[in-house]
Amino acid sequence: MSASAAARVPPRSLWQGRSLVLAGIVLSAFTLRTAVTSLTPLLDGLGREFGFGPTMTGVLGMVPTAAFAVFGVLTPAIAHRLGLERAALTAMALAALGLLARAFAGDTAQLLAASAVALAGMGMGNVVLPPLVKRYFADRLGAVSSTYITVLQLGTILPALAAVPMAQAAGWRVSLGSWSLVAVAAALPWIAALWMERYGRSAQARTLAAAHDRAVGSGDEAPELAAPASTGRVWRAPLAWGMALMFGMTSLITYSMFTWLPKLLVEAGGSAALGGSMVALFSTLGLVAALALPALAVRIANPFPVVLACVAMYLAGFAGLLWAPMTATVLWVALLGLGPSTFPLSLTLINLRTRSQAGSAALSGFMQGLGYTISCLGPLLFGWLHERSHGWALPFGFLSLCLVVLAIGGYLACRPRMLEDQW
Repeated sequence: MSASAAARVPPRSLWQGRSLVLAGIVLSAFTLRTAVTSLTPLLDGLGREFGFGPTMTGVLGMVPTAAFAVFGVLTPAIAHRLGLERAALTAMALAALGLLARAFAGDTAQLLAASAVALAGMGMGNVVLPPLVKRYFADRLGAVSSTYITVLQLGTILPALAAVPMAQAAGWRVSLGSWSLVAVAAALPWIAALWMERYGRSAQARTLAAAHDRAVGSGDEAPELAAPASTGRVWRAPLAWGMALMFGMTSLITYSMFTWLPKLLVEAGGSAALGGSMVALFSTLGLVAALALPALAVRIANPFPVVLACVAMYLAGFAGLLWAPMTATVLWVALLGLGPSTFPLSLTLINLRTRSQAGSAALSGFMQGLGYTISCLGPLLFGWLHERSHGWALPFGFLSLCLVVLAIGGYLACRPRMLEDQW
């Protein structure tokens, strides 16, 4: 169908025509973190079940960032061939398969492999959902983007809250496998939308087909993910390295806490349910930061004081969990939850520190590719240091050194200058 088909779509059907895509985006966004926070509150019990120790717990904790880094690189090529919509469907199918397979894992290797499959799908979803929002909802970009971010955070919070109660009521296999139903539900709107775009004859189908045809080009089903030509080399810019370090250290600490906070609290005398609820609280404060930081960052020429405040909150949370984990636990975890405010700050600075689409795309790819690669080390090293020292002082010492790197990266990233002037 040609782009002129849009003019023949009745205005009343314009929103209805995109409702399937909106449902797919919302349900897919909810799915993108379920494999992470549905597992971490259960890792202590699974370690006893399968006989693995802190090092393997760290390996399981590093799989999410490794998958996000790898599929951040691979997904554009997949999407150019399949199209954004089919790539989204593939992502949800992989997520559903991996989440379901975890419920039938018979040993550590099977649990690890199933987690990798689920997180591969979620890594693909990370890449394809934002351009889908822009393709179909350019006229409602702010509202749909806010909904997408909010639902993604809810998909981080709710599995952490439900993991232990569901495991206690029905067993850990049901607790892990039940989230595959959400991924299956997320796949259904994409199946329906693809069918309607190809075979539908209704006004709703014409709306979807017109939006698709306007976006794609000859031989490229995902031009939104094409790497624009640039006149510079991003790795030469101190700004880019600062962004990568700030983003990478934030992700490293975040996924270390996702992985190890439940075990730390259990060893301190708390229950597994407490560990899950504190992971949920940690994630909830991330939602607050995601909603507040972008608006604040655009009003401050140099937001480095925000970075220093985040470092201070991290340090206070580390100290509290190290020396008094069962006293004011909610306070320590709340401080930790506000520390990753540097994550939405990093994403906002991508556009504030570039002049062009080419610069923005280059900076985003460098920052997230290198950042997620660095962050893979966090859960693994944190667990290895805990296993070697039989305590938490060395692991928190490691994270404190990471805060120094984060502060240096933040200093380089926050100074008011443009990437194009450095590369």
